[in-house]
Amino acid sequence: MILQNKVVIVTGVGPGMGSKLAIEASRAGAEVVLVARRLELLERLASEIGESGGEALVEQADVSRPDDCKKVAKRTVERFGRIDGLVNSAYGMATMTPFEEADFDDWRRTMDVTLFGSLNMVRAVLPSMKENGRGSIVNVGTLETRKPLLNNGAYNIPKAALQAATRQLAAELGKYNIRVNSAVPGWMWGKPVQDYFSSNASETGTDVDVLVAQTASQIALGRIPPDDECAKSVLVLLSDYCTQITGAALDINGGHFFSL
Repeated sequence: MILQNKVVIVTGVGPGMGSKLAIEASRAGAEVVLVARRLELLERLASEIGESGGEALVEQADVSRPDDCKKVAKRTVERFGRIDGLVNSAYGMATMTPFEEADFDDWRRTMDVTLFGSLNMVRAVLPSMKENGRGSIVNVGTLETRKPLLNNGAYNIPKAALQAATRQLAAELGKYNIRVNSAVPGWMWGKPVQDYFSSNASETGTDVDVLVAQTASQIALGRIPPDDECAKSVLVLLSDYCTQITGAALDINGGHFFSL
């Protein structure tokens, strides 16, 4: 198991990618810290991990608050003794709207979570990682930074800033043997995307299967990547298989970046 005996914090644990990251990290041998604002979901997921023989710590927190992030790091070290890995998967939801009609206060709220929330978490785990003499951080980005979806700037622009932060932190933290990389998923088949297609089908009067087929036709592998498979790829960057990789962006999108 590629994360055996590692302690990994996952933020943004929700019904989609965040949950899959936590589950797959546990299956890969890690002790997992689950971080999000919704306590009920965290407890249910921790129970599922426990029943499968893993160990998970639940931490209800808002990553846009530095004190919350410090509390997560402190409790993680108290429970497990150290922090080996951090996956920044939390992002702020915002209304999809054209740029000309955008509410910049709404955009700032998404930036507080997606960008500054990730930076808060990095700063919070640094003392433990520096003491250990190593660490690995993965920021979850999006293919939208290369292929923008119309009216989704509030999501895309903070993710682009996070991509730049990844390279900056990789340059600055390398002296501590702390690696910082990013993962670049595109469409991921799971509950959030299923809900999106269902909603879009209702609004347009189109069959869901038709919309899914249209999207899959733009992906080199011919299918929308399952979110649990995407999660496994993210976690590889935390592992000792990638000790010489930092400042990199791993495409996890089935080849959707090609012009098809």
